Amino acid sequence: MPNPATVPEHIAISRSKGVTIDWKDGHSSRYELQYLRDRCPCAQCTGAHGGPGREAQPASPLQVYKPRLKMESVEPVGNYAFRIAWNDGHSTGIYSYEHLREICPCPACMEASDGGRGE
Repeated sequence: MPNPATVPEHIAISRSKGVTIDWKDGHSSRYELQYLRDRCPCAQCTGAHGGPGREAQPASPLQVYKPRLKMESVEPVGNYAFRIAWNDGHSTGIYSYEHLREICPCPACMEASDGGRGE
């Protein structure tokens, strides 16, 4: 039987604002766009294939204009995840419900994930 903490009851998607998930256990999580993009779980972004990962890549000093981050599309992946195509050209990240619950940005989850140490 699936864990109710990782089973969404309702998912609301705003391509210009983010994703809100109401979980079967009664918890609610709200993910802003930049938060989701920065936590893309794909191998390229995490550096799983030996690359530097997304966070380690410096921004170009020549970049004058950066378009506002948006989701171009969101599509379900089975009954366990969804894939986001971003307007920056990236679309390989599959956001599993388990991953999304692990990265829930609410104060209670953030405190629980770092043991209350504020890390």
